[in-house]
Amino acid sequence: MRTIFGWPLFLSLAVSIVSTAALAQEAERIPSHCRSLASDAAPERLWRASVGTPVPEDTVRIRFINHAMFAVQAGDVSVVTDYNGYIGDTLWSPDVVTMNQAHSSHYTNNVHGDVAHILEGWGAFGEGAEHDLDLGPMRIRNVPTDIRLGNREGGGREPNGNSIFIFEAGGLCIGHLGHLHHEPTEEQYAAIGRLDVVMAPVDGGYTVPREVMMRIVERFRSSIVIPMHWFSRYGLNDFLSGMEEDFAVVETHGSELLVSLDRLPRQPTIMVLEPAFLSD
Repeated sequence: MRTIFGWPLFLSLAVSIVSTAALAQEAERIPSHCRSLASDAAPERLWRASVGTPVPEDTVRIRFINHAMFAVQAGDVSVVTDYNGYIGDTLWSPDVVTMNQAHSSHYTNNVHGDVAHILEGWGAFGEGAEHDLDLGPMRIRNVPTDIRLGNREGGGREPNGNSIFIFEAGGLCIGHLGHLHHEPTEEQYAAIGRLDVVMAPVDGGYTVPREVMMRIVERFRSSIVIPMHWFSRYGLNDFLSGMEEDFAVVETHGSELLVSLDRLPRQPTIMVLEPAFLSD
């Protein structure tokens, strides 16, 4: 089922479940429920926001910048995913950047000096990386995945050479699949847990084949799916067409969402964000 909503200013994405467990919240962050199921509340509105400005309590801002880069903000903590060094004509910088090494468009060796935490999704060959960073309003952890090696490296695969990063904030569990080269194993699915929101690469070639990504997205059954790493509207539409039987599709016509635990869609919903570099 496909629905299209316009983007008048100050409309909000609303999607509702009530979690009694969330009432017993920690001092600075509601515990996430990565394995919980969404309730049957209906979506209501969409709204626009601006990276760097305050967000409502227990709410997460998600901004699609470009390629696989998103700015994710909760409270006074912000992160940019798969950071490649350029987020736009802006002096703003996040507290944290995550990176993957599959391609140079997903990492950089020149990170802005104001970034306090640089989380690389790889480690020594075959060993991978292990991150579990608790910053109060946001916890960031990773699940290593394998990557394909190029011809110059002799082909084959590097075990644990990239990472899926998970952001727990406002009671939400938000996953960024990065430059994924294979379907997660059962152990990896278990380590990732239940994702309320997932950013999924849908290019169909540079990462995994499109039908494999469809299967992965269906397996997560996230309340909100945000397509990324798409290089043409044709490729994006092919993914949407393959998913619309079981997922609602919303064309937001914007680049940002504000999401909260108590407002998640009744039906799993693909939210199409348009990439937009940041600007002051």
